[in-house]
Amino acid sequence: MWLTVLVMTAGLAAGGILLIGVLNFALLRAVNTEALDTARGVAKLINQDQLSLPIPVSPAMQVQVIDGQNRVLAISAGADRLVPMLRPDELDGMAEGDLRDIPGNRIGLSGGARVVMVPAGPPTAPLRVLVARSTDDLRQGVHLLRVTLLVAFPLLVGMLALIKWRILGAALRPVEALRAGAEEITGGTRAGTLPVPEARDEIYRLAVTLNGMLHRLDAARARQRAFVADAAHELRSPLTTMRTELEVAQRLPAGSTDWPALSADLLADVERLSRLVDDLLLLARSDDGGPAMPRLADIDLDALVADVVSRYPDIGYERPDTPVTATVEPDAIGRVVANLIDNACRHARSRVRVEVADEGTHRLITVTDDGPGIPEADRERVFDRFTRLDDARARDAGGSGLGLAIVRELVRRHGGTITLGDANPGLRVDVRLPANNW
Repeated sequence: MWLTVLVMTAGLAAGGILLIGVLNFALLRAVNTEALDTARGVAKLINQDQLSLPIPVSPAMQVQVIDGQNRVLAISAGADRLVPMLRPDELDGMAEGDLRDIPGNRIGLSGGARVVMVPAGPPTAPLRVLVARSTDDLRQGVHLLRVTLLVAFPLLVGMLALIKWRILGAALRPVEALRAGAEEITGGTRAGTLPVPEARDEIYRLAVTLNGMLHRLDAARARQRAFVADAAHELRSPLTTMRTELEVAQRLPAGSTDWPALSADLLADVERLSRLVDDLLLLARSDDGGPAMPRLADIDLDALVADVVSRYPDIGYERPDTPVTATVEPDAIGRVVANLIDNACRHARSRVRVEVADEGTHRLITVTDDGPGIPEADRERVFDRFTRLDDARARDAGGSGLGLAIVRELVRRHGGTITLGDANPGLRVDVRLPANNW
């Protein structure tokens, strides 16, 4: 703020100096014009042989008419009858309208005076008209302005500084409140939101934006803590199973452990653990804003789906009459279809069916099962990570709760959508992908 006051003071000082200079110039110009007009008026009277004595002029001026030998021929009231206003050396070389500054005491005036010369009379007997105008009133006016500014300037600067301090203080008080609130929040002394000022101005909008940012950060931290906790829980389950099996095998008498069966169980747990780690890594990369789809390719979508379906026995799939092509990342879409079939097989009673259709600008992949379905209120929640429903679909046979979350992320990165519906009975999952992602 002090820098602002200093700049303001310098600006006011410069303005005051400029004002004094402009006023002095304007007053001098007015004096010059007044004296020159008076001299020309007297010269006109001389040329018309109408000059009266004494010469009638303003009391602020003195007029002399002199001849070629510098003798005074006519004067105004108050002018010297014998001695010209200007000495011969000062008169030499003066042209019409030229000015000379002389001391005022030479002609009986206080301060200074300005003298203008205008020629008059016939060429055979030339005369010169000298008009002196006092500049004392001009000097006094400028001096009065200077004194006024010197007295008023500090008062004005102080008043403006006080006003600016009050205004800036009032304007920055909400900013200080925001700073203090942010320091308390980041310091861990309190949680919540920043104070929002009542005035609907820029500070209000800043506070609302910052509160929104804090809310998103809190939500992100909560999701991160939940994700880490769920991931730790999911990783602990297969690790605990493996450790238990190994501890039991270690305590059994030598030669009584069925190592082929144990290795098969351990391999199944390792595969489950590997799938879980891969799923977590994929979701972590998507949270970090990974690349959209680095390996897009024009593929036969129904052939890709048929290849995935062939890994599962008793899955109904009828290939369309004409090839259905799409620009996708093959591995990602294969994983989408596999995750949906895995989810359907875990909950189906007797039937799982897969379909592929061409919808013009989009391609539709549909997976249906005849299981218990998902209530409409839970159809958005099942896409959250590590979500398992507490109803009949919760009879999970090894799922981690990440399948649908991964499906939605892969479909979103392709610019597609996934919706859940009723299969009457069972669940219907529709995945729509753009036909061309280039």
